Amino acid sequence: MNDRLVSGSSQHDERQWEKALRPQNFDEYIGQEELVGNLKVFSAAAAQRAEPMDHVLLSGPPGLGKTTLARIIANEMGAQLHLTSGPAIEKKGDLAGILTNMQPGDVLFIDEIHRLTPTIEENLYPAMEDYRFDIMIGEGAHARSISLDLEPFTLVGATTKTGLLTSPLRDRFGFSARLRYYSNAELERIVSRSAGMLSIDIDQKAAACIGTSARGTPRIANRLLRRVRDFAQVEHDGRITLDVAQKSLARLGVDRLGLDDFDMRLLSTLKATFEERPVGLETLAAALGEDAHTIEDVYEPYLIQEGLLMRTPRGRMLTARGKSYVDADRTSS
Repeated sequence: MNDRLVSGSSQHDERQWEKALRPQNFDEYIGQEELVGNLKVFSAAAAQRAEPMDHVLLSGPPGLGKTTLARIIANEMGAQLHLTSGPAIEKKGDLAGILTNMQPGDVLFIDEIHRLTPTIEENLYPAMEDYRFDIMIGEGAHARSISLDLEPFTLVGATTKTGLLTSPLRDRFGFSARLRYYSNAELERIVSRSAGMLSIDIDQKAAACIGTSARGTPRIANRLLRRVRDFAQVEHDGRITLDVAQKSLARLGVDRLGLDDFDMRLLSTLKATFEERPVGLETLAAALGEDAHTIEDVYEPYLIQEGLLMRTPRGRMLTARGKSYVDADRTSS
């Protein structure tokens, strides 16, 4: 069988599983209690007034539930959700097509909203404020601007880099919030919930073990659960016990903090190659053979959260805990 077809089918299955495990309403959502409580009030109040909810900006690292919250907002408002991303909206016509096809009260979710071009962003302002889209007809001296009325809608923007948003765009959101990493207890509940939905037999200690290794991120917790399930099914009796979970995670190269081989290589490189001196992101990326943006967006936030790495004006450095963790890993090896 063609390997590309197998890979494509596997990725499709992964996306289908993720979609099936997503909470459908606020009551099913685990974690982010303060944020969820606020959104629940805002959506209920808007529904009572028969108005669209104020525009919402959600920020935070990948995999924490920004898209899921947008889906829930749409569900709670009884509206349709339109999904797109900043890089996908290349031309003014792309944005016009999306906005003019929305029905009253619909929710527009723009992922990576910080990557909108300045032209697209400027055309989004009147749509957000006045539900209006301006287009130019004709050219030269005969050109004239006309306004298209849009149906009232709610924009939910998501970003991993709030600092890259311009002030005019950021100020047009009625509510902004940052999603935090999840606690181990919350991730244990998420793993248990997902296991129940997938009919996986798992004990509480195993769920806690997987949750602790999930880097504070529900998406990773569900991914690890599915991989551990595979080991349990093929090499054991199908039940996920603590022993099965620990052995499976070790096979996957995931340690007790959720650090994988690349995390440890990053920390070890800072300690050994650069002898604990500050190092710039581009230099570190070259040494690791990885894209600088991937290091900054995917790996660094959790390492900083865990107190293993710090960013200084002169570059990246290990913390005292980071040095101890690298030394302990070498000793255990």
